[in-house]
Amino acid sequence: MNYLLKEIGEDGEESRILKRTKLFQDPEKIKTIADETRWNILESISGKAKYPSQIAKELKLNEQKVYYHINQLKKTDLIEVVKKEERSGSLAKYYRATENSFSIELPHGEEKPLREPLSEQPEQVKNFLYPFVKNGEINTRIIVGSPDPHGPNQVRGRDSHLAIQLGFFLGQHGSIKDEFPTELDTEAKGDKKGNMILLGGPLTNMFMKEFNENFIVNFSMDKFPYHELNSSKTGEKYTEKPIGTIARTRNPNDPDNSILALSGIGKSGTKAALLALTLKTEEVLKDYDNEDKWSRVVKGLDLDGDGKIDDVEILE
Repeated sequence: MNYLLKEIGEDGEESRILKRTKLFQDPEKIKTIADETRWNILESISGKAKYPSQIAKELKLNEQKVYYHINQLKKTDLIEVVKKEERSGSLAKYYRATENSFSIELPHGEEKPLREPLSEQPEQVKNFLYPFVKNGEINTRIIVGSPDPHGPNQVRGRDSHLAIQLGFFLGQHGSIKDEFPTELDTEAKGDKKGNMILLGGPLTNMFMKEFNENFIVNFSMDKFPYHELNSSKTGEKYTEKPIGTIARTRNPNDPDNSILALSGIGKSGTKAALLALTLKTEEVLKDYDNEDKWSRVVKGLDLDGDGKIDDVEILE
């Protein structure tokens, strides 16, 4: 595995960003990306997988021309099929760049050992966190319920402290670029675009209440205090407080961006959702396949009998 290490200095501070890279040592392969059309195609699918007719429409190209260049890129393993989907009676293949960086190496030159250990994210984890983490930077707002009485039911958020663990988790995968990403739902109420991670249920987090119906697993809003989770995937209904959900969907106000919900029937359910994502990440995401809509239901467990959630069980 090859990496590109970039050193960036901003406001007198230096930071380093690590990125996987495709290493070229054969000049014939370099010709593949030297073509302007192929380079434009790679840029188009570097972050989001697309099928050929999408690419053709975006780049204003003939679709057959796009297929030709895609085949050339496939020959040098610069792109890959990440999913297939039935569209208008035919099978559409979604392509994405295998790497978002390309490097050329000549045979001689100084080499220095890197003393720091490098960790490789599993592909499913990297895919799931996109676009919340993009190009090594945290690219989302974290919305938590205000601790002051607010909303039509005048409740207080009691799980906003969990954002600390979420921040530690995201910090393993990206760095903060511009500003502190966590906001209270009362402060952020006017801005409902962009990527968002919602922490807490619809009773304490007004953003979760607003976007609730967009998730595969959502809360029944018929009866206060909204202590029932319904799964449209399995038809199951959940009412135990330690049960929570990890769910993502497109932002209906901004379809190029996404929303991730970590919420529970009670605050113990929200904690269970957070623990599942941050401590059992690979197990939780083992079936994630780049879906726009995806969910898990988990149950918090108190294994040592101290009254606190310390483990989770995946229910669906």
